[in-house]
Amino acid sequence: MTGRARGRARGRGRAAVGGGAVAEEPSSVGRGRGRGRVEEPPRRPGEDVDPPAPTAPPSSQMEALSIGKKEAGARAAQPFGGRRRIGDVDIEVPNTRPAHMQDKKGSTGKPVSLVTNYFPVTLTGALYQYSVSFDPEVEHKGVRFSMLKEHLVQIGETYAFDGMILLLPKRLEQKETVLSSKQRSNGADIKITITLTNELSPTSPMCIQLYNILFRKALHEIGMKRIGRNNYNPGKTIQVPQHGLEVWPGLVTSVLQYETKTLLMADVSYKILRTDTVLDFLYDLYNKTQQNFHENATKKLVGLIVLTRYNNWTYRIDDIAWDAKPTDKFKMKDGTEMTYVDYYAKKYNLTVRDMDQPLLVSRPKKKTQKGGEEGVLHILPELCSLTGLTDELRADFSVMKDLSTLTRLSPGDRNNSLHEFINTLNSNEKVQKDMKGWGLSFDKTLLKLEGRVMPPEKIFQNTATYSYKPQEADWSREMRGKQLMSSKPMKNWLLLFTARDSGIAQDFLQALVRVAGPMGMNINEPVMCELKDDRPDSYLQTMREQMNDKTQMVVCVVSNNRKDRYDAIKKFCCVDRPVPSQVIVSRTLSKKQMLMSVCTKVALQMNCKLGGELWGLEIPIKNLMVVGINCYQDSLTKGQSVGGVIASINSSLTRWYSRCTFQRSSQELIDGLKVCLQAALKKYQQLNMNLPEHVIFYRDGVARGQLDAVVGQEIPQVIDTFTTFGVDYTPKVTWIVVNKHVNTRFFEEAGGGLQNPCPGTVVDTEVTRPQWYDFFLVSGTVRQGTVTPCHYNVVWDTSGLKPDHIQRLTYKLCHLYYNWPGTIRVPAPCQYAHKLAFLVGQSIHTAPSENLADRLYFL
Repeated sequence: MTGRARGRARGRGRAAVGGGAVAEEPSSVGRGRGRGRVEEPPRRPGEDVDPPAPTAPPSSQMEALSIGKKEAGARAAQPFGGRRRIGDVDIEVPNTRPAHMQDKKGSTGKPVSLVTNYFPVTLTGALYQYSVSFDPEVEHKGVRFSMLKEHLVQIGETYAFDGMILLLPKRLEQKETVLSSKQRSNGADIKITITLTNELSPTSPMCIQLYNILFRKALHEIGMKRIGRNNYNPGKTIQVPQHGLEVWPGLVTSVLQYETKTLLMADVSYKILRTDTVLDFLYDLYNKTQQNFHENATKKLVGLIVLTRYNNWTYRIDDIAWDAKPTDKFKMKDGTEMTYVDYYAKKYNLTVRDMDQPLLVSRPKKKTQKGGEEGVLHILPELCSLTGLTDELRADFSVMKDLSTLTRLSPGDRNNSLHEFINTLNSNEKVQKDMKGWGLSFDKTLLKLEGRVMPPEKIFQNTATYSYKPQEADWSREMRGKQLMSSKPMKNWLLLFTARDSGIAQDFLQALVRVAGPMGMNINEPVMCELKDDRPDSYLQTMREQMNDKTQMVVCVVSNNRKDRYDAIKKFCCVDRPVPSQVIVSRTLSKKQMLMSVCTKVALQMNCKLGGELWGLEIPIKNLMVVGINCYQDSLTKGQSVGGVIASINSSLTRWYSRCTFQRSSQELIDGLKVCLQAALKKYQQLNMNLPEHVIFYRDGVARGQLDAVVGQEIPQVIDTFTTFGVDYTPKVTWIVVNKHVNTRFFEEAGGGLQNPCPGTVVDTEVTRPQWYDFFLVSGTVRQGTVTPCHYNVVWDTSGLKPDHIQRLTYKLCHLYYNWPGTIRVPAPCQYAHKLAFLVGQSIHTAPSENLADRLYFL
């Protein structure tokens, strides 16, 4: 940094530079914790999306694998001996299908013709696996590749080799083929023995892994760049200059074996990039807040992902080396030293302009370090850009609206984009030559299949019964003016507001009483508490003074959405003096034309927080308990997560009991779940005079690769909790793993075009996995773009329920989330568990009082 910026970039550094390496091509020095975030557009209520998990970079995957003639710049994938996983999808998945479940197809509902974002793959012939040995031993993998390449006449130009294992699309004449090469360094003769070890079915895991490697090479051939886990086309960058952003269109892809076919899944993806550099960001931050600049910059940047434009690679910022600068030297692999300035000039022909900028620090995880290298990587802020969106940009309505216009594709537009992609792939001569050599080809059209649309549910609201339009699955209009299923009177409550918002508070109170009457809610006059200012302590002190044992509810009107104030209010009301609370930003109440609508929603939330019920529907399974489980990372304590557990405690599944658990390991989570379940069963027994005969778990938040642990450890230990109620208590158990982060999409054929399928659409064939008892369910709607289904995997089942019953119950539960008068993407207990875990992980950071456990206080 130059001029006055110099002073802020120096001083006592937080990270030493000694021993660090420059951030360059990962194949040379390893890489930082690369994460290419794929930004999701805003979702409707009840549809939160976590950022995707990281995956290994293609360059490090392919460093050990040679496929035929390796083109300049081509990248490859992991060796055959490595883990078999492509992106977010495991090639080899644990077989969790219950033994008794021979036919997992349901039958309820109206058949519907669907198109899905999968292309059928044609495979011809087997592949042959050979072991390759060198005598004497050749340690350097690159030399082994070169020696094998000298014998293309014998093995053919189409092959895949990882240094030890050779795959060929043809069988060699002899079971053991002996070849000879010379060591270039000393002229020594090297005997190469190629021995047939296996004939592989085209659908074997090793072959599927190879197809994915070939496909990634094909994407490179058509000009796509690998960033993070997906592939993007920088040649089709969309500029968003008004917001300083650019959007790279791309694809999420995988080739996998599904129910009866091998299929290529392809979906559209977008990467959001900042057009300014991290150095620009630092300059801007310094101009705004010179005081505590180092601390503020570190707080804002650490944890974010940057893209180095010179190699299109992503790194996680783990620290900032304020004492480092571009003119510092680092040690090259050959032992020589070079400055960062000279390195970038020599290797990338880049000129570094600011000689006083600090260096960003990225610490590779062990699994991403190459050859056991240790240390840190250093990145110049001037040469990288931030990826994704800041909290400020996310809160900007204009930004999100403009981005959603670009990234939310309708079913028809998504279909067109995917067909354009497959046509480009199939028309590339080099790609087709490579694929043909391996007996691999892709259909030109997307897969068609049949789904079913389950009938709409009847909603019960006190004495009223009504349904809804199946295409919308929304009953906000139908419920107006009707009494709630059960309402709670609000006799003793506090209303806190500042002097500036006293008029807004009065208007809010009048509107609230007006809308509550038709619902059956009796709301008395509150204790009006006018505050002199909006400091967090002012709210806390007033609540301490005004609350008593009869206080049922505290409502705080606040001037803005300051997190520290919100957190303080929630912690006080959830832990210190447990009472349901409602926090409302005054701006929300200031629009006169929206006041009645806002107050209606607030009144509904208040009723839920007091223990009331809004609506219900028919639940045919008797003596049933449904449990939702979800996890959320604690924002205050690194490495700790919060597990939210919520269980139904009545027959209509409209009343819930909740607890949370804190954990740093899977065993701590299991132990916590057992305590939570035991408390929920006691509450159920207390209210119903008996224990449930059926317990159905909906387990959300299972990370990839954890399915084995859930089935082998979590489920048996949690089920063991039942024995604490007596050795004879053995309820029927169903455990369903819920995954809302899927790339599968379904389009309904209608009127010669494609549209989003109706809520209630279920798919349990073709794109499901044969090792699983699974199905997809479209339960929500979207106003713009393509709807995303949810994937359900029944990994444990002793219930005796048919697939129809589980599918119907799952859809019913998507109607019972009381923050939205319509269906949502996941069953209500999953969303309630998320809301609880989010509140605790973001604001409270400790267990809420058990006095609130039988109410939905976390809405």
